[in-house]
Amino acid sequence: MIDLHYWTTPNGHKVTIFLEEAGLPYRIIPVNISAGDQFKTEFLAIAPNNRIPAIVDTAPADCGAPISLFESGAILQYLAEKTGKFLPADIRGRAEVMQWLFWQMGGLGPMAGQNHHFAQYAPEKLAYAINRYVNETNRLYGVMNKRLADREFIAGDYSIADMASYPWIVPHQRQRQNLDDFPHLRRWFETIRARPAVERAYALAEKINTVPVVSEQSRALLFGQSATNSTGTNP
Repeated sequence: MIDLHYWTTPNGHKVTIFLEEAGLPYRIIPVNISAGDQFKTEFLAIAPNNRIPAIVDTAPADCGAPISLFESGAILQYLAEKTGKFLPADIRGRAEVMQWLFWQMGGLGPMAGQNHHFAQYAPEKLAYAINRYVNETNRLYGVMNKRLADREFIAGDYSIADMASYPWIVPHQRQRQNLDDFPHLRRWFETIRARPAVERAYALAEKINTVPVVSEQSRALLFGQSATNSTGTNP
């Protein structure tokens, strides 16, 4: 059984997509990041960076004690290796998937995240910051579009690289991106959106987070952290 500490963000969706695709038994433990659940002692014990998602594998392959992991990319790799699914066993296929997984973790996710922050949540709308991250998101969409011009999925066969990237394309309108400008990316996006496991993962999210509103209090919790107030007891 996989215990998934989860909230309805792109990084959270990555893991529910994998679990639904793989048919791996799991239990969701909601971590409402707008309410400060990410600072609770029991969550910090498995996710010291106070970010979702995190998992606890209560039945690891070595039959030992439960294994906990944080960071969505590490979780996807672990689950792929555990199940033998969505990550090729051969050295070349594995390298293809892993480089694009890291591309998402180091590029698409952080840049689109900053795009969301400055365009949607920042109390002061800074034109330079908004343009910087909208343009960088646009560049990364272009990289993906070119990559997908001659293949169905990012690394050939459907893999954890696709699962990692898809949730960051879902809010493309909020990122001020037009998928009509990226025809190969749009084709890929629509293909993945139609997968039954992806539909189940997003339907589940709608049941868990029924009031996705950022208040002043939640804004402070989400965006006001520093080394002195980002860990420890629940504020």
